[in-house]
Order: sequence, then structure tokens, then C-alpha cells
Amino acid sequence: MPITAEQNTLRPAEPHPQQERRKQPLGSAVETALRHYFRDMDDHPPENIYELVIREVERPLFEAVMHQTRGNQSKAAKILGINRSTLRKKLEHYGLG
Repeated sequence: MPITAEQNTLRPAEPHPQQERRKQPLGSAVETALRHYFRDMDDHPPENIYELVIREVERPLFEAVMHQTRGNQSKAAKILGINRSTLRKKLEHYGLG
């Protein structure tokens, strides 16, 4: 799936109306997205790429886990391998709590 580098985010160029199971591991998907991102940047050096990737991955991670646990923060924290306090801070940071 083509990736665009609009507004300093990694987004699918053509979103699918239905969610489908990824056929490649998450790490491979991130690597592919980053290769496209760097290619689209041409000769402009990217900045704060770590923060960009974390922001783009972390929010949907928390959304998916909270959905999976039906909002149960104790279960979500256990699935994520973090303590509830950290989870609450992250949820608040992303406006999910």
C-alpha cells in the first residue's frame, strides 16, 4: 500500500473501507512505511523521526487495546506490559481517557 508523508505523518495513500488482517509483520510494515517516507522526503533531512514513529504507532496501539479490553484499564495495562498509572497518563496524553 503506498504511503504518503503529508503533514509529517505516515498515512496510507488509499485507505481501505474495511480493516483487513495484515499479511506482513508489524515491523515490516513500519519499515516499508519509513522507506516510503524517506523517499518522499527527497533530499530534505527528516527531523524527530523517533517521535513521529512513536506518535503514529502508540495512539492506534492504545485505541486497539482499549477496544479489545472494552475499556478495562487493568486488562489493557497487563496486555501492554505497563502499569496502570503509565497507561492512564498515555491515554490522557492522546485524549483517549
